[in-house]
Amino acid sequence: MDRFFLESSAITPYVEFDKGTGVFIMQGRSLPEDVKSYYLPMIQWWDAYIKNPNKSTNLVLDFDYFNTASSKMLLILLNKLKELHRNGNEVLITWKYPHLDAELEEAGEEFAELLNVPFEMIAKPVD
Repeated sequence: MDRFFLESSAITPYVEFDKGTGVFIMQGRSLPEDVKSYYLPMIQWWDAYIKNPNKSTNLVLDFDYFNTASSKMLLILLNKLKELHRNGNEVLITWKYPHLDAELEEAGEEFAELLNVPFEMIAKPVD
């Protein structure tokens, strides 16, 4: 339970959830063919994590793109952090998006509004 790791691919993000180091990150593109089976192990990892969380949890989401099916699974995953926050734990979600990408910026704003947990929006400079 301490660590969950997936390498990125052309259609899936880099994922590292490491309770020991306090690193919780998803980065890249998310458009897996079977989104439910792709995200289920992550959701199960968070189910276990919230039973014995770190004092502080900062999940960094740094997507270049994700499809609608992924957004639904992300919301399920992010609701685990909402549960942590409701239980009195320190939670921060950091949403990184490419500067001038209105769609990803708006997606982060919508998640922030739905979740009502501490949320930080960071525009990444365009290369």
